[in-house]
Amino acid sequence: MKEATNMTFTIPLVPPLARTELARHLQHKLDQKTKPLGSLGRLEALALQLGLILGSEAPVLDAPQMLVCAADHGLAARGVSAYPSDVTWQMVENFLAGGAAVSVLARQHNLQMTVVDCGVRHQFAPREGLLIRKLGPGTADALAGPAMTMAQCEQAIAQGMAIVREMPGNVVLLGEMGIGNTSAASLLLARMGSLDIADCTGAGTGLDAAAVQHKTEVLRAVLRKHETAVTPLDALAAMGGFEIATMVGAVLQAASDNRVIVADGFITCAAVMVAQRLQSAVTERCVFAHRSGEQAHGKMLELLGAEPLLDLGLRLGEGSGAALAFPLLQSACLILREMASFASAGVAQSA
Repeated sequence: MKEATNMTFTIPLVPPLARTELARHLQHKLDQKTKPLGSLGRLEALALQLGLILGSEAPVLDAPQMLVCAADHGLAARGVSAYPSDVTWQMVENFLAGGAAVSVLARQHNLQMTVVDCGVRHQFAPREGLLIRKLGPGTADALAGPAMTMAQCEQAIAQGMAIVREMPGNVVLLGEMGIGNTSAASLLLARMGSLDIADCTGAGTGLDAAAVQHKTEVLRAVLRKHETAVTPLDALAAMGGFEIATMVGAVLQAASDNRVIVADGFITCAAVMVAQRLQSAVTERCVFAHRSGEQAHGKMLELLGAEPLLDLGLRLGEGSGAALAFPLLQSACLILREMASFASAGVAQSA
């Protein structure tokens, strides 16, 4: 595949899904199922999308991978989260022990779960299910200077690409963990969407109104500090996180491989947003699992031109929403593969 180069690493090209003949066949197949035309609603659109991504009229979701990227954020020391930074490493241990929500849901839906230490301020013992790809003990304080150097940002993207290249299957579900990472996502949304930071900032881990106001003021100061960081990579390096940058690479690689990408909530969609600015067609391979309870997620979805599958008021992160939405993808594929047509079932069509 041809590649576009950017500084010291390469970004794979992601062409549009221009399979018009396949799209026609898929739509005809859906229209001929034993049902009133379009009566399965969004499930039909999802089936069509999955067929196009996987290049098949009978798509199969093979060896789905739940990828949870974790890192700490220097900005957390500014009081932008209701929880201390130690919760990041403690939750990684919880993931690996199988006790977190995403762990439970991954087991339920037979998702292979991999946790990546992208830059947690803790030393983990190596074990199955954990990839240690530490870029540092968390990012720097973005109010004092760039969260990461451009070299670190590029390395994070490159490692996200490498992780996905080595994964089996044709589906990647994205999740994350990092105290302070809703702040990073809010900053990226404000900068890339040209929005006021007050419209991009929410309660995150459960801040009260006064704490949200403090968070907003801190983030406004960060945006002023990095007013020249306007390109996607400059903004990501100045105000993002190691886990977000790693997910940017994961999205780019998965899209280049024509894998299905299941985006979770606010933070994972921030990574998709950056990836889309680098290769616009990545979102054609993305299924957006849900609309988060984080108030700015709706604005981010609008910016991405995305329509999420679920709206359950979730704001946990971790990949929990992606895991919850996964059975809908399975159902969409099964409808294409197993539901009878009018002809095969001997059922009369409408006049």
